[in-house]
Amino acid sequence: MAHGGDGVWVVRGYDEARAVLRSTATVQAGLGVEMVSRLPSRVRRPVLYRDGPEHREHRRQTARFFTPRRVDEHYRETMVQVAEEQIGRLRADGRARLSDLSFELAVQVACAVIGLTDSRPGIKERLNRFFPERFGTPGLTSLHGVYWTVRQNTNWMRMYAGDVRPAVRARRRVRRDDLISHLLDEGCSTTEILGECITFAAAGMVTTREFISVAAWHLFSEPGLLAHYRAADEPGRLAVLGEILRLEPVVGLLSRRTTEPLDLPGADGERVTVPAGDRIDILLDHANVDERTVGSRPRCLRPGRAMGDGAGAPGLAFGDGPHKCPGLHVALLETDVFLSRLLALPGVRMASPPSIGWIDGIGSYELRDCVVEVEMEVEVEVEVDERG
Repeated sequence: MAHGGDGVWVVRGYDEARAVLRSTATVQAGLGVEMVSRLPSRVRRPVLYRDGPEHREHRRQTARFFTPRRVDEHYRETMVQVAEEQIGRLRADGRARLSDLSFELAVQVACAVIGLTDSRPGIKERLNRFFPERFGTPGLTSLHGVYWTVRQNTNWMRMYAGDVRPAVRARRRVRRDDLISHLLDEGCSTTEILGECITFAAAGMVTTREFISVAAWHLFSEPGLLAHYRAADEPGRLAVLGEILRLEPVVGLLSRRTTEPLDLPGADGERVTVPAGDRIDILLDHANVDERTVGSRPRCLRPGRAMGDGAGAPGLAFGDGPHKCPGLHVALLETDVFLSRLLALPGVRMASPPSIGWIDGIGSYELRDCVVEVEMEVEVEVEVDERG
């Protein structure tokens, strides 16, 4: 743990990172929390930006939507259906951009979990506009800022009119077993539900698209790993994916701000006290290769490695503590459902590797233009001589 010259504390160790993430003496920082804090006090913040007892109670009540059993019994069928549709599209065309196939899967699965199942046509295009490959900074002092202000507001309205309002109206008539129905039962307004839906869209759709791409890139590039994945049963394949995610966390930077002095482990066994009000940046890609927790050769991809201190296979890739991402089981299962089918196709190959982009604010990568190819389906017409 170190104190940077800009006044921000930087955490690179696994134990230190987990201690910060689990502490009740910290609140969310980064991920746009500064913008959300400007909302009127009467508007309830999305769960990502809340802390304390209210946040913990909300997470307790919604945990049922993300349990392994729930994921298997309620969402697997959707995952299989959409994955096979995308595989069929690839086989018919012979080639496709992997990010297009994976985004379609991620969108439909996340919509099933959230309850965005009554949308007007075009939800994928609306989400692509909401989460462009490059972001600008909204403002009113330049043409650039005005453009991004108008664009953001327009995107919010499109998502509201095309996706959230139809879903809310349907659930006001008849409740369903999904997140939007739960939010209505909590008394949330349509505007507040819109904020929650956008938050879950970013967490459940965009990040899963990137993870599917990076996992496929590893598997296509490493023949031994690919053979191991193809031969494994589902738990074995999930172990491979968890290990890839440990090394390649989609979100590599999490930030917290202390609400009171926080005592943490420091270098050489010393303790460090972080004053109240200071920001702490947690570098997950460093924490996940901490040899003290993940064992020897921490940067080597070794599925099934023994993790110390109760750490799971993905390490801290999904965070930890009150704000730990609840979609762990969803993301891993839908990635396996898709990749296990993709990689079983005869002659499947990566025709071109992805280009790599970077989002500095969250330490996230963006993989685009990865093209996969397969042997095209050929319809053979057979003429039958009716004369015998």
